[in-house]
Amino acid sequence: MTAVAPLDRVRKTATRLLGSSARNSYDPDLDIDWDAPVELDMKFMPFERTSLYGTALWDRMTEEQRVELSRQELASVAGTGLWFEIILVQMLARWAYHQDPQDPRTQYALTEIGDETRHIVMFAKAIARLGSPTYRPSNFVHQLARVYKATARGPALFAPVLVAEEITDRLQRETVNDETVHPLVRMVSRIHIVEEARHVRFAREEVERQMAKAGPIAKVISNLASAVVATFVAESLISPDVYRTVGLDVDEAVKAARENPNWHESRRWMAEKIMGFLSDQGMLTWYTRPIYGLAHLV
Repeated sequence: MTAVAPLDRVRKTATRLLGSSARNSYDPDLDIDWDAPVELDMKFMPFERTSLYGTALWDRMTEEQRVELSRQELASVAGTGLWFEIILVQMLARWAYHQDPQDPRTQYALTEIGDETRHIVMFAKAIARLGSPTYRPSNFVHQLARVYKATARGPALFAPVLVAEEITDRLQRETVNDETVHPLVRMVSRIHIVEEARHVRFAREEVERQMAKAGPIAKVISNLASAVVATFVAESLISPDVYRTVGLDVDEAVKAARENPNWHESRRWMAEKIMGFLSDQGMLTWYTRPIYGLAHLV
């Protein structure tokens, strides 16, 4: 039997994903009860995945402060995810602009834009219901992202997206299975998990196809760009403003988080699957591993 060419395989996957999207997609406006009261005395993410868990500062915090930290850190992760999904929408639209609209890959990219648009609104409404501010990356990262979204090509377009999506996906999967976490957070996570699984499948096959045909110089450029972008995204997950909102000393909390082995291990755990995939594609190399290491993704 003749092997299916990589492009044909991705087109078949895109066709299957289009069918799955038609059969199993959510409308957060209808599928989430936004009027339900939000009980502020429940956890909003597993305590052991917060940035300060296991530190001396955590030991001094009251139970109310720990719950509040989980609420604000969840809002920060959602805010970073929202920000990056806006970037993804722009990149997918730019990518689709150059493709044949009859190609199922193009049609799936446009379908994914619709999914991501709903996710952005869902995250924004969830943050509002939590009563939290919209946490954003630093202005430097925000401006740097403008360069990335305007210039990303090939694997460098899809690989950082995979890192951002898969590290948050693993956290959400644990959150969904923790019945002590607030039900609003678990429902938002459940919707995101189902639809992001399709996005991850499509992006993984695009990375695999594009890396297989890229030349040596293009691979080095893509590998470096992907590592730098992914590292900035991971470093932006928890805004320092979170600690100020909780009522902690910001400098002390930032230092405690930066030196917290438990937080480092949580990041590596969140990135474990995607780092394995990038390694298989030749994107986790001697020159990119130290970059990912700066964000404790490896």
